[in-house]
Amino acid sequence: MSYTVKINEIHFINHDVLHIETEKPQGFDFTPGQATEVAINKAKWKEKKRPFTFTNLPEEDVLQFTIKTYPDHNGVTQRLGKLKNGDELIIDEAWGAISYQGTGVFIAGGAGITPFLSIFKQLEQEGKVNGNKLIFANKKEEDIIYAPELEALLEEDFINILSEQEDTDYAYGHIDKAFLNKNINSTTLKKFYVCGPPPMMESVIKDLKKMGVTEERIVQEAME
Repeated sequence: MSYTVKINEIHFINHDVLHIETEKPQGFDFTPGQATEVAINKAKWKEKKRPFTFTNLPEEDVLQFTIKTYPDHNGVTQRLGKLKNGDELIIDEAWGAISYQGTGVFIAGGAGITPFLSIFKQLEQEGKVNGNKLIFANKKEEDIIYAPELEALLEEDFINILSEQEDTDYAYGHIDKAFLNKNINSTTLKKFYVCGPPPMMESVIKDLKKMGVTEERIVQEAME
């Protein structure tokens, strides 16, 4: 089933990431970590659906999305960046395999952070943040979205690594087995939540398994 929703608020939160808040259809529900297919309700764009994750809490009376845009591509995200308050989106029912299943480490690459934003809001609300850890991989420091909020929430359990910038206090490089061994205890953490570009996910999951993490302890979105 599809729904047409009006944009209440839209703005960039950094150089290429949009925050979009829309109306919420009556009776619409989702679980933190889930996504929906989104299209722009304009001629020639209605059939161009793309998956985006809800980044607010299900009980709120609005829907929110945090969307990485690609201004150099003549595609949906570029067009989203040109929308304004009052424009409309078309959304489908919620779907997705990522949900909170117990204390663990969340490993995100770039826009792969989005399913975890709603989950951490839920954990904060329920007083269950302690014991969870977030590893966030980006290219540069300017790409780290919601850094102050995540640092305040997770403190030393918010770990960043950058692949294209060395002159920061953050780790430099990629999430590999050595980095994982240094920053997590694979025997005490219950679950490993992984979301990001497919090559990154494949590499991280392969390394986790080498560290003795079994398949049933890994929570991920299906990779195409």
